[in-house]
Amino acid sequence: MPIPTDLASFLEIIRQHGNAVYSIVFAYAASHSLLITLFAGFAAHAGALALGPLIAICWIGSFLGDTVRFWVGRRYGGALLRRFPKLERVARVVTRLTDNHYLWMIMAHRYPHGIRGAAGFAYGMSNVSWAAFLPINLVASGIWAAVVVSIGYAFGQFSEKALNEASSTLGVVMLVGFLALSWYLSRRLEQLVEQEPNG
Repeated sequence: MPIPTDLASFLEIIRQHGNAVYSIVFAYAASHSLLITLFAGFAAHAGALALGPLIAICWIGSFLGDTVRFWVGRRYGGALLRRFPKLERVARVVTRLTDNHYLWMIMAHRYPHGIRGAAGFAYGMSNVSWAAFLPINLVASGIWAAVVVSIGYAFGQFSEKALNEASSTLGVVMLVGFLALSWYLSRRLEQLVEQEPNG
């Protein structure tokens, strides 16, 4: 397989190996990778991937990723913390935040950098029940998949318009705004973690 040297060649490789690419996107969606999911949306706009199946795959990947992490946290949380003591304080703080604000945490944790993958373990260690976690996780993962893939798709649409007309910067502004919001949520979460007591 030739190494792509430009975006058009890269998108052509995605078109030729679509099924394998969906599997890769699924795996990254399970870890809530924003950049890969944004690029997948961009590739959908270019016709390299199908938008509907892409959103569904990201939705399922995100949902299953956090469901597995919740199960691992519920079953092995204490043992994991003993094995990785550097993570103990952060996990304990996120667990306490979840006990107090579980709806907000489950809905928002996919966006801030730093806790996307780890939060699911903390949810399993919290007082949140399976019956409460699963429906909120299902809705939150669907919103995340639709929002991130759609932003990537819209970025492709507006980028194409900008290239064709040399006039529109809306796509770039949308992408920068979304990444800025993700950064803000990350900083806000860090502030909440710092404000929580150690005990």
